[in-house]
Amino acid sequence: MEAHDGHVIPALVTTKGSFVPVLSPENCGIDILDNGRTIRDFLDSKIKERGSADNEEPFYVASLDSILERHLRWRTNLPRVTPFYAVKCNNDASVLRMMSALDTGFDCASKVEIQLMLSLGVTPDKIIYAHTTKPLSHIKYACTHGVDMMTFDSEEELLKISLSHAKAKLVLRIAVDDSASKIRLSLKFGARLESVGKLLGRAGELGLEVIGVSFHVGSGCTGSLAFKQAIADARRVFDMGNLLGFQMSLLDIGGGFSGREDCQVAFEEFSEVINGALEEFFPPDSGVQIIAEPGRYYVDSAFTLAANVIAKRVITDDMDEHNDGKDNCPDRTMMYYLNDGVYGSLSCLINDAAHTQVEPYLNRVVESSEQRYRSVIWGPTCDSFDKVTDSCWIPELHVGDWLLIDNMGAYSICLSTDFNGFERAHIYPVVTAETWHTLNLS
Repeated sequence: MEAHDGHVIPALVTTKGSFVPVLSPENCGIDILDNGRTIRDFLDSKIKERGSADNEEPFYVASLDSILERHLRWRTNLPRVTPFYAVKCNNDASVLRMMSALDTGFDCASKVEIQLMLSLGVTPDKIIYAHTTKPLSHIKYACTHGVDMMTFDSEEELLKISLSHAKAKLVLRIAVDDSASKIRLSLKFGARLESVGKLLGRAGELGLEVIGVSFHVGSGCTGSLAFKQAIADARRVFDMGNLLGFQMSLLDIGGGFSGREDCQVAFEEFSEVINGALEEFFPPDSGVQIIAEPGRYYVDSAFTLAANVIAKRVITDDMDEHNDGKDNCPDRTMMYYLNDGVYGSLSCLINDAAHTQVEPYLNRVVESSEQRYRSVIWGPTCDSFDKVTDSCWIPELHVGDWLLIDNMGAYSICLSTDFNGFERAHIYPVVTAETWHTLNLS
């Protein structure tokens, strides 16, 4: 089946020779938006449904259309780079099945993530075990289940792999300049260039197969030239490996791509720099396979969170002689308490340095003439650390109203807890009828 831009979008995967659907309303609880219904219509209907059922629990709406649009944009701008979706970013079943339907690979960081992808019918060759500090039992599990491609960055890791998975296809992760990123992963992972020769030599002594190089410029990268330097560094390592007799055939350029439209550097700018560097250091006739590990790029903008106002306080300055106590006094500070916060869906505010601010908005049209008040929004728990935003200017809300927050797909549900007994937000995957038929999944 061809998408609108001509790219082929596979709808099925094979398991033991038979074709099986990887995505369906039955296995993912997907709602199909037909008859011109929009995501906003769906949100409104769910909020109305919850109101009639006396249910104010928070929920997400996940747009599979958004994920498809991101994928087509990737294929257009980075045609040589195969995405291996980072499972850690968002492991919702509908997301993983959608990525599988789009025929991407998967970046897994643990035994459980590998188990999950295999259970969904993903074949082992579509998985890279992209963690350089792996528990021995996890390496053994990967070996038993045919997951051969994995990363390393130290001699100790090579020793573990030689004992537990001697036939592994190894990818050497190098440290690169990630000073332009909000989350600097090279502080924790990656071999320095000066130690690469020794590591490659040790791999050879152990009889291990090294097939390529990986790096990660860091999450929330704000400088596209970081990719050019990292690709140039990878070329140097390739040359070292080839001289030592390794058949170097894979380059993994990692992640660091934003999924938001308001990011500092556009995806197209990153793509232009990456394509230019690949042309210079790894031209098509080099025969090198190029992969990447995008996570937030695919899912960040696909998820919208709906949270309910469960409590409210009004703070007034009694010492202000101009405060006449009227409801429309702009000196009032409104304090609202939602049923989701930093221990739940909004944990990204404290755990994800690339996502430190959210912009809640009302689930209705706000007239320009409406009085706005400085509002502090809190989460539901007993902890005063559970603050969503310190100051936003919105019209007055009432208990039972709903606030919406966009761009909530990355590092949200995977980091959520049920602290204080507050339930995790339910997820409603939706897809338009047009996209459903484009994917040929009905």
